[in-house]
Amino acid sequence: MESTTETVRLDKWLWAARFFKTRSMATQAVNGGKVHVNGNRSKASHDVTIGDRLVISIGPVEFRITVLAISKFRRPAAEARLLYHESEESVKAREEQRELRRLNNAGFAAPAKKPGKRDRRKILSFTRKDE
Repeated sequence: MESTTETVRLDKWLWAARFFKTRSMATQAVNGGKVHVNGNRSKASHDVTIGDRLVISIGPVEFRITVLAISKFRRPAAEARLLYHESEESVKAREEQRELRRLNNAGFAAPAKKPGKRDRRKILSFTRKDE
C-alpha cells in the first residue's frame, strides 16, 4: 500500500479499495453518476488525492468516505479498508437501511420448490383472466 501524495485514477482507486469487483464495473458506476468526488460528478479518469470526499452509491447502499491513502494495486480486504474512512452518519444510515430491508423481506416466504407443469398452467390461466 502506497501512502504518498501521488494521485491515481478514480476507477483504479475504487477497484483497489474493493468497492467494485472489476475496474470496468467501477468505470461504469462513475460514468453512470453513481460516484461523486467532493460533491461533484466526475469521470473515471479523475485523479483522486488524499483528503478527497467520495459519495459512492451501490444499489440501495450509499457510502460517504474520505480518502486516507492512495493505492494502484488491489490488496486484501483488511488492507483495502485502510485506504478510506467512512463517516459515522454513513455507517448509521447503512445500518438503518439494512434493518428496513430485513423487516420488509421478513414476511416473504420462498416456495419450497419450483412450480411444475400443472402449477404453471394454473398460474398462466389465473394471470390471463385480466387480459
